[in-house]
Amino acid sequence: MYYQLYELNHAMMAPWRAAADQMRIAFRNPLNPLSHTYFGRTMAAGFEVLERTTRRYGKPAFGLDTTVIEGKPVSVHEKVVWQRPFCNLIHFERCLPAGHRKDPKILIVAPMSGHYATLLRGTVEAMLPHAEVHITDWIDARMVPLSEGTFDLDDYIDYVIQMLHALGPDTHVIAVCQPAVPVLAAVAVMEAEDDPLSPATMTLMGGPIDTRINPTAVNKLAEEKPIEWFRDNVVMPVPWPQPGFMRMVYPGFLQLSGFMSMNLDRHVIAHKEFFAHLVKNDGDAAEKHRDFYDEYLAVMDLTAEFYLQTVETVFMKHALPKGEMMHRTRPVDTTAIRKVALLTVEGENDDISGVGQTEAAQTICTNIPDHMRMHYVQPDVGHYGVFNGSRFRREIAPRILSFIAAHGRGEKAKPVPRVIKGGKSGDAA
Repeated sequence: MYYQLYELNHAMMAPWRAAADQMRIAFRNPLNPLSHTYFGRTMAAGFEVLERTTRRYGKPAFGLDTTVIEGKPVSVHEKVVWQRPFCNLIHFERCLPAGHRKDPKILIVAPMSGHYATLLRGTVEAMLPHAEVHITDWIDARMVPLSEGTFDLDDYIDYVIQMLHALGPDTHVIAVCQPAVPVLAAVAVMEAEDDPLSPATMTLMGGPIDTRINPTAVNKLAEEKPIEWFRDNVVMPVPWPQPGFMRMVYPGFLQLSGFMSMNLDRHVIAHKEFFAHLVKNDGDAAEKHRDFYDEYLAVMDLTAEFYLQTVETVFMKHALPKGEMMHRTRPVDTTAIRKVALLTVEGENDDISGVGQTEAAQTICTNIPDHMRMHYVQPDVGHYGVFNGSRFRREIAPRILSFIAAHGRGEKAKPVPRVIKGGKSGDAA
């Protein structure tokens, strides 16, 4: 009944939330003399914090309407180029200047782990000036009717293969966090079948390839509980009147609660600082807080079958690094990968996927030639910094783009220096 109680609580708070929003507007109205006083700003700040901490955050927009190419701004339009019940593939179509060179095709596979694909807005933005960018836009499971059937880890792998087929040859795939495992599995399946549309390069960023290495709090929780505990305690039916009524899901609000509890003191301090910024009329700092939490607090549900299969396969059985993972009735053989260049990226302070977990892909993909592989650890960043922020734009994105340029199928692959921890480089081993 947790999901029903959550919905009931949200509905009960609606009039209080509306009243708080109206009072916030009243105390911020410049025609109200109190709006120019410390008392008025304090009241307005308190009402805004109340409204924001009790609202439900909808799916944010990417908002990437322009990019800069050859020093000039060009318009960007979102276009759905592939569609299935649980995912849309979005192409950020750029209005390129005449005579512009052919840029590489990049498929960014966003995490299906509670947050929307817009969490990778910064990743897309950094790639747009240099590539034709596509991203998986996963659908909130509570919005998918039961009539559309189920969706599990095997379906996820099939979706990735189908998207690579739809995009055609010489595509470069980037998996951020959770999809590192299904993307690696999909590429292994394609290579085992000698699929000509297997990607030219595969970049895995902060992903749980082998969670036995430097296990984090998230990894330990999965190991401490049997799969039956997860099935009995965190899986529940979607309540009426949602389109996915009665679909069994892992609710997004539960996952968000888990992530916030890991750094609860940090979130409490952030909201205290937000309140102080509002009282001081520090608009820039307050707006940064709004932007971050508008994204962070927007969550989606996962289908129960996908969530449970992922927990069991990736975090309990460690099936992929052990060579025991199956895709439907066939084994996932990572040694079959020979023609796809591999780049792995980790954050030094990652508390979700510990250092070494993503690099494990380099160990299990034994038949990729040395000049077609590279590993990089970004100093001084956590999980979020692996795919977003200033260090990502300055240090990580250029390495990814350089790796893609060196290993495109249109040109002969060139040796790339192996980058090691701290940003130092040496000859490929």
